[in-house]
Amino acid sequence: MTLARHSPGAALSRLLEKVTGWLDGFIVMLPNIVIAALVMVGFGIGSRYVQRLVSRILGRFSDNVAIGNLLGSIARIATVTVGLFIALGLLQLDKTVTSLLAGVGVVGIALGFAFQDIAANLMSGVFMALRKPFSVGDMIEVDETRGVVDRIELRATHMTTLTGLSQIIPNKEVYQNRITNFTKTAERRVDVEVGVAYSDDLREAQAVARRAVARVELLDERREIDVFYTGFGDSSINFTLHFWLTKPDERSYLRARSDAIIAIKEAFDEAGITIPFPIRTLDFGAGAVGGRRVDEMRLRVVEDDASPRANSER
Repeated sequence: MTLARHSPGAALSRLLEKVTGWLDGFIVMLPNIVIAALVMVGFGIGSRYVQRLVSRILGRFSDNVAIGNLLGSIARIATVTVGLFIALGLLQLDKTVTSLLAGVGVVGIALGFAFQDIAANLMSGVFMALRKPFSVGDMIEVDETRGVVDRIELRATHMTTLTGLSQIIPNKEVYQNRITNFTKTAERRVDVEVGVAYSDDLREAQAVARRAVARVELLDERREIDVFYTGFGDSSINFTLHFWLTKPDERSYLRARSDAIIAIKEAFDEAGITIPFPIRTLDFGAGAVGGRRVDEMRLRVVEDDASPRANSER
């Protein structure tokens, strides 16, 4: 019986049975295979249209071509992945689908930890492209760094500082910090702090300062020049002068502020108004030194200088 069981004829018979079983199974699954193939072809063709549609929609919200291409590619890959899972489900490979999903999850977590900084910069670049807080050519300030934007990439923003240096700032730092855009608005205010002596007429100083700043070349004549006194200083009464410019760029701002300071100084000199130096006054009138008043010590010094002994020593 053992020899008959292991004879070549029996082995060939079992092989034929297995092949026949595979063939029967293939014939039974043939419609599913055809449908799965059609599903993959359909999703593959549809993924191209999805990519174009996503890129076109994003083009309405952002001028960044790289962002549109990236999200369009992601949408295409996601569409093909969905088609693959549907095809595997039609082939009754549910366990394979589960294994693939688990594998993708593990790989995604591993890649997330390994490239979290890159992913953060990339997502920040995407959000910045959608929100458009600034554009190429704008002068911005990010985390005390001020300069002109040269190029905006998915990972970093390239700037040229006011001193001519080139800086590359990761988009995560740009997105998470406060951004000041000096180009987005069409006007900008200049603040000048001045002090006048306590003996001067404050109203006259206020009027003279206004007339002086009114001659600044870049002044916006539609806006009022404001002068507000802010407090009593150690040696002066301080005020702040506000005026607006027609150009918001940094060069115009620096030039207008410099011209305003020069004009105020010349006008104050002409009107006899003093911009005092820091002065510290020491009052010894009510105090005592060594138990004696200061005026008594002064009288004793004068008497010592007038004595005959002091004259003979000289």
